[in-house]
Amino acid sequence: MNRLFYLYALIALWASLGESFAKEYEINSLVRLKVHTSINPATLNYIQSGLDKAVKNKNDALVIELNTPGGLVSTTKEILTTIGQSDIPVIVWITPEGASATSAGAIIASGAHLLFMSDGTNIGAATPIQLTSEMEKDVKAKAQNDLIALVKSLSELRGRNADLFASMISDAKSYTSKTAVEKKIVDAIANSDKDLINLINNRIIIHHGEALQLKTTSATSIIEISMDLGQQILNIFANPNLAYILFLLGAALLYFEFQTPGGMIAGSLGGLCLILAGISFQVLPLNFGALGLLVFSFVLFILEIYITSYGLLSLAGVASLVLGSLFLFRTEEGHVEISSALIFSSTAAIVVFLLFVTFVILRDIKNIGAKKFNKMDNKEAQIVAFIQKHGDKFIYQVKVSGEIWNAQCDKELEIGSYAKVIGQEGMKLIVWPV
Repeated sequence: MNRLFYLYALIALWASLGESFAKEYEINSLVRLKVHTSINPATLNYIQSGLDKAVKNKNDALVIELNTPGGLVSTTKEILTTIGQSDIPVIVWITPEGASATSAGAIIASGAHLLFMSDGTNIGAATPIQLTSEMEKDVKAKAQNDLIALVKSLSELRGRNADLFASMISDAKSYTSKTAVEKKIVDAIANSDKDLINLINNRIIIHHGEALQLKTTSATSIIEISMDLGQQILNIFANPNLAYILFLLGAALLYFEFQTPGGMIAGSLGGLCLILAGISFQVLPLNFGALGLLVFSFVLFILEIYITSYGLLSLAGVASLVLGSLFLFRTEEGHVEISSALIFSSTAAIVVFLLFVTFVILRDIKNIGAKKFNKMDNKEAQIVAFIQKHGDKFIYQVKVSGEIWNAQCDKELEIGSYAKVIGQEGMKLIVWPV
């Protein structure tokens, strides 16, 4: 009992000394940034510009309201660097109820000077990539070990449970708000702005190597800074589903332009869609091998029209399209998935379209003779050569409107004379002397 008494006394003494040596930092105004999207270059720009505005306006602390499924590893590291270099404390608040900070969001949370969650939220599942082949195991281990070391270093600096933050990456662990508080992953649970301000008060943080004791007694509200128009547009283009749709639409419109040239409307719209898709690809972790498969699939679809492959080229094109779609945004820098429903519905639509085109082409081939013969009714045909006599029919080669055809006549005709087209029989014109 005496040993326990001395232990508790030492802990109390250490805490009191910590508070006495910590420099008081008065927070009169707080700024809020709402990150309710994936972690991408638009998010990074929003946080950097928001932090610059807060410092310029002499705000005392920045609150990042976080609700994200994850995003790019490279962007995540830049956000962590931005937080580490910040002139004012940065607080991450995982909110509202139902929100989560998974993948890149959990990694960002590890670097916050203070970390809070609302009831009904979760944090974790931060495995950076999902690779399965034997050759990719080393790549996976390298990426995981790098991030594990990073979050352990940051969480230890902030006085949080470093091992559990590491388990979010190594084992894709995820924790509820209640469990996160109990296991010292986060600092506390805050369900309102008032709760947050009160919980920040008297907290001690390490900011640029200096211990600060935060005071929020004079703070009453949190000022919100929204994304500007450019950031909102860039954030829209960072949607992988939109990028995928724009690429497929652009490729389809260019295909129509090649098939029916002249109007330039389809080609112009297709080019615009591909340019917009290119902008999206710039802010997403693009897998160029998968993009090559998508382009190759459209090449195979076009070749199917001109080469008789009995559907083999189309099947290869569909396989290339599906594989390219599944891995389009899977790289070492991030694991962004296109909606499976979007991939398979788009593939089904393309297959239906190809079947329709095939049907139209076969129908036209079947009726092409009738269309051309009917157009030649009542035209004059010049007898070019005698082929043979078949029963009581004379078979000739004739020239009609610059084209050479086989023709038959009930009467014998002289080479160089003219006859009138009066009908058809099978693949032969029926002619009669003029």
